[in-house]
Amino acid sequence: MDVSSALENARTALLAERNAAGVWEGELSTSALSTATAIVALGCVDADKNAEFIKRGCQWLVENQNSDGGWGDTVRSNSNISTSLLAWSALSKFGDGRCSEFDVRRSTFIASSWIRDYVGSLSPNAIAETVSARYGKDNTFSVPILMLCAICGRLGPNGWKLVPAMPFELSICPREWFAILKLPVVSYALPALIAIGYARHKNVFSPVTHLLRKWAWEKRSSDLLTEIQPTTGGFLEAAPLTSFVTMALASAGQKDHPVVKKGVEFLTENVRDDGSWPIDTNLATWATTLAVKALSTNQQGVFDEHTLLDRNVVLNEQYAFDEPIRYVRETVLKWILDQQYQTVHPFTNSPPGGWAWTDLPGGVPDADDTPGALLALKILDPTRKTEAEAAVIWLLDLQNRDGGMPTFCRGWGALPFDRSSPDLTAHAIRAWLAWKDDMPLELQDRIDQGISEGRRFLVETQNRDGSWTPLWFGNQHLKRDEENPTYGTAMVLKALLAMGESELSMDAIQWLQENQNPDGGWGGGSATPSSIEETALAVGALATAGFRNEEGTRWLIEATDNGTKFPASPIGFYFAKLWYFERMYPVVWTVEALGNVQAAT
Repeated sequence: MDVSSALENARTALLAERNAAGVWEGELSTSALSTATAIVALGCVDADKNAEFIKRGCQWLVENQNSDGGWGDTVRSNSNISTSLLAWSALSKFGDGRCSEFDVRRSTFIASSWIRDYVGSLSPNAIAETVSARYGKDNTFSVPILMLCAICGRLGPNGWKLVPAMPFELSICPREWFAILKLPVVSYALPALIAIGYARHKNVFSPVTHLLRKWAWEKRSSDLLTEIQPTTGGFLEAAPLTSFVTMALASAGQKDHPVVKKGVEFLTENVRDDGSWPIDTNLATWATTLAVKALSTNQQGVFDEHTLLDRNVVLNEQYAFDEPIRYVRETVLKWILDQQYQTVHPFTNSPPGGWAWTDLPGGVPDADDTPGALLALKILDPTRKTEAEAAVIWLLDLQNRDGGMPTFCRGWGALPFDRSSPDLTAHAIRAWLAWKDDMPLELQDRIDQGISEGRRFLVETQNRDGSWTPLWFGNQHLKRDEENPTYGTAMVLKALLAMGESELSMDAIQWLQENQNPDGGWGGGSATPSSIEETALAVGALATAGFRNEEGTRWLIEATDNGTKFPASPIGFYFAKLWYFERMYPVVWTVEALGNVQAAT
């Protein structure tokens, strides 16, 4: 087992992933969910004008249907009811006449069988109840899914009545009220709240609210939707949210609305060559900060934790030249600094200082990308105290009363996306600790308090078996709500080690060791298939704690063919109800893990 050789190969592969701008954009998996929603959106606006996009999208869905008759979110995902309903509905409405009639009929027939087996019947009420039960009180996904089914006729002639009403009229209230109002969608889903709420209002007459909602749309909501649409046209830079907004407005008689026109432009410009759409455009900021942290591991003096010492590196043929690592540092540093938000965000009313996951205008600053950027900034240039101070304060102001970190907005903790979570809290703690000594004394006191409250949250959310459950990453093989305690525990362990929490750290170490698979790797939890991503996370976290896990390291080196091949696995998105995979994850986490192992030698 040659760790040095595998590490050098993996580092070379990671550096070769840099794009023309010198940063890491990565590549998100293509998505049946995104493709189905885009087909319906384009079809609702103008099926004839968008016929070629619809045809190719339908053909992609037919060709990528799982053998059991359903669809998963990615081509490597198990079938799930949400995506299966979306694809089934899209093909039923827009497939005939645009691609092979036999293929479409066969596809929808076997999909009907899968859905019937899952739901118990194909009755509209049963479908609506199943979708609602999947997401509970959070309407962020259940309502858009039911809306699409209603548009495509899968909920019967009165399908819109099965779509819960969305109080879009509340969008005229001051944004500060939203947490108090306990809206039924997450903080960043304001566009869906407005558009779907208005569409339901137009399709289901209610004598009680009709005049109020008509007035709200004309007075403010329509203009607000236009104001918060990014210049690219893509809400969150994501095809699903953009598609849901677009189809909602089109079904409400608003095909000429400026938001619809820009939404169509976004969808037609972001379709892939095979006719499909990805779940999001890119995670460039997240991927770049992950890469910086991975490359900063002290590997035989090649990289110093704070300065990234000069060293010539040879990239692949795409970058067939020697490039000083200092130039790499300066390029990446400037790019990361350019992504820090300098204005209030229109979706969440978030103040300046944070970072989003992408460099595109549809991103939203959050409590995972901001700590990631802070840690990368500390590595690249620890003198950037002004930018760091703004981000540190941004995180402290976001911290919930329970001591944990929500994703986007303080106080929206009633719904899963916005609740406090251990993985984000641990990440914030690490960022605070990294910058604390460089901050003004009065801010250091706030940081100490934030860390103390964060620690309290981590203690309170530790599972009985010693693990922690993350919010943003899941595992489709773990039947316990498809969660991913391997990811959560590895992330929390890093923060515990930084805080010097020996007892809690040993809980995390013990859990990771006890849940290692017999083959030497790790999955999302006990008895789940080993993956490169989760094995690298576990190996890296244990090595940081001083435990060099030989079996796990050997599995990782063999699985990546000595650090040269990195097949990606599906991983949970949001609260493990949406799936994707990212080309960067296996390579970046392998580099970090092997670097930590070598440093621990």
